[in-house]
Amino acid sequence: MVIFTKKNKVQIKVMEENSKHATVDRREKILNMLSLEGKVYVHELSKKFNVSEVTIRNDLDQLESKRQLIRARGGAMKLEGNVAADIMLSDKNKLNYKEKARIGAKAASLINDSDTIILDSGTTTSEIARNISNIKNLSIITNAINIVNIVAQHQSVNIIIPGGYLRKNSLSLVGPLAEKNLRNFFVDKAFIGVDGLDSHTGAYTPNIEEAHLNEIMISIAKEVIIVADSSKFKRKSLAFICPLEKITTIITDDGISPEDQKRLSEKGINVIIA
Repeated sequence: MVIFTKKNKVQIKVMEENSKHATVDRREKILNMLSLEGKVYVHELSKKFNVSEVTIRNDLDQLESKRQLIRARGGAMKLEGNVAADIMLSDKNKLNYKEKARIGAKAASLINDSDTIILDSGTTTSEIARNISNIKNLSIITNAINIVNIVAQHQSVNIIIPGGYLRKNSLSLVGPLAEKNLRNFFVDKAFIGVDGLDSHTGAYTPNIEEAHLNEIMISIAKEVIIVADSSKFKRKSLAFICPLEKITTIITDDGISPEDQKRLSEKGINVIIA
C-alpha cells in the first residue's frame, strides 16, 4: 500500500506542473520550427526533443485542433493565410454563409430540366442542393451524406450514391469503391467545391483522397463548374485537384480581385459573380 504524505503530494504536483511546462515549451518550439522551415517530421522531432513519436503525434494533433498547423503524412505543414486546412463541415457552415447561399442559388439556376449532375461534398454545394426544388426529372450523383439528406425530400429527383467509406470531417464518401463506381457515369455538369483556388495554377483541397475523387468527377463531366466564395482565392491546400484548363465556369462573389477575374477570363473560364 502506498501512503501519500503532504510532501509526496507537493512533489507530484511539481512534477505535473513541470510536465505541462515542458509540453507547452516543446509545442512552441515546434511552431517556431514550422515558421522557419515550413514542414516538420515526426521522427526528427522525436529525436530532437528526446520524446516518443507517440508524444510528438499527440503534440501535432493538438496543434492542428487549434488550427496552428496542417497534419501531413509523417509530420506537419505550416498553416498560413494562403493554405487551406481540413476544417470540420459544421465549422465551415459558419464561414461566409451569405456568399455561399448566393453562389448556391446562382449555380442552381444553371441546371436544366432532365440534367444529370454531380454535386461534390461541401458547404457551398449543399446550398445548390437547397435550390433544386423547381427542376424536373433531375438526376444527382453525390458522395456527400449531408446533400443526400437535403435532396431526398424531393420526389422528382433521382439520387445516385457511388459508395465508399465516410470521411467524418466532410461527411463525404471516398476511396476505391467510390472511384470505381464514378467511372461508370457521364454527366452534364459537375459542381465542385474547393478549399483553395489559385488563378495561376488551379484548384486545391486539403484531402488527397477527395482530390483524386474530384479528378474523376471532372473527367466524366461535360461542364466543370467550380463554386467558391472569394476567400478561397490566392490560397492553396495540400492536394491539387485540377489545372485551370479543366474548368468551364467559376461562380464566386464580388470579393474576387479584378486581377484574378481578368486572369481567369483570359484563360477562357466563364466567371460568374453571384
